[in-house]
Amino acid sequence: MTEVLTGGCQCGAIRFRVEGTLKDASVCHCRMCQKAFGAFYAPLVNTSGTMLTWTRGKPKHFASSNFVNRGFCENCGTPLTYEAPDGVALSIAAFDHPEKIAPTVQFGIEGKIPYVDGIASLPSLHTMDDPIAAPFLAQLVSHQHPDHDTDAWPLL
Repeated sequence: MTEVLTGGCQCGAIRFRVEGTLKDASVCHCRMCQKAFGAFYAPLVNTSGTMLTWTRGKPKHFASSNFVNRGFCENCGTPLTYEAPDGVALSIAAFDHPEKIAPTVQFGIEGKIPYVDGIASLPSLHTMDDPIAAPFLAQLVSHQHPDHDTDAWPLL
């Protein structure tokens, strides 16, 4: 049976579908990936050997180097792709179920920020456990696209 996974950007302007088995899930610590994702590292999964379909919208691109284009949503800025001569990788966190795609390797460790390995040992709180933010967060109305396909967005 062919695996089918879906995902998209935060605002819902771009959605994708991947049919087939994803492999080579990774995180990249290089400085270019850090800046592209605005994060400590970029979680990516290779789509080679699968069928990638853009089901709503398509990413805009930035040529981050002479070989790599980075796809992103022009509306909300969500990083979506890393496109190189050897194929397209998708942002793992852009999938509706990123928990199904576990990284198996780290790249660019020369750029790894020293404290990244210690993050798991920091004190952990649930979102609503913050007594200062909880009243504000209780009234928060999300405009984020849900983690599943919709016929249209925003929903009316």
